[in-house]
Amino acid sequence: MKNDLDNFSPKILNFSWGVMDIEGYGQGKDFKLYPGGARPWNWSETGTEHSPGIQPADIKELIDRGCQVVVLSKGVESSLKVMDSTIELLKKHNIEYHILDTKKAVELYNKLAGENFRIGGLFHSTC
Repeated sequence: MKNDLDNFSPKILNFSWGVMDIEGYGQGKDFKLYPGGARPWNWSETGTEHSPGIQPADIKELIDRGCQVVVLSKGVESSLKVMDSTIELLKKHNIEYHILDTKKAVELYNKLAGENFRIGGLFHSTC
């Protein structure tokens, strides 16, 4: 039987250039957030770079964790791109998605997390 915490997506308590504070997980630079948890987002795992940007491999974990909504942060200055194939994968799985600069992404994510959506996100706290 699933624990209620499996549906809980942690909120972003604070965000400033290069630092995010995640409820129950502490501080870091970039994060993957999902129902039931959070972890640092290490771009080197998938070879992510600002361009071409967020890859399908970056969001696979969010899909596997049952996200109904995904928020993708483009960075504070919107320097991080999102590959078309990433968007296509979200559409294939009928997942609502939002691509926003980090400030707006944090606001939307926290709003939806407070409404008990199975929400996930990738957050880049610089450029």
